Amino acid sequence: MHIDDTTLAKLQRLGSIKVDGDKHDEIKAQLEEILGFVENLNSLELAQNSSSSHLKTPLRDDVVVDSHIAHDVLECAPKAQEGFFIVPKIIE
Repeated sequence: MHIDDTTLAKLQRLGSIKVDGDKHDEIKAQLEEILGFVENLNSLELAQNSSSSHLKTPLRDDVVVDSHIAHDVLECAPKAQEGFFIVPKIIE
């Protein structure tokens, strides 16, 4: 598919973006390359391939483990008190 200036202008409007004039040719070339990849994907014959949607993902049991990660993280903090981070006030 060929990307022209009209298509690029429409994409800029739809995406609420602005592409500098000196970048138009570069962006158009990149978009054409991306669309070429999509066209390659669309040309694949997927009807012959067996579906893997019937396969199940093995799940692990959720096990509660007593972890001292909060203590370890607070030890690395510059300031901590009673299990909380002490940070500077930024809002008046």
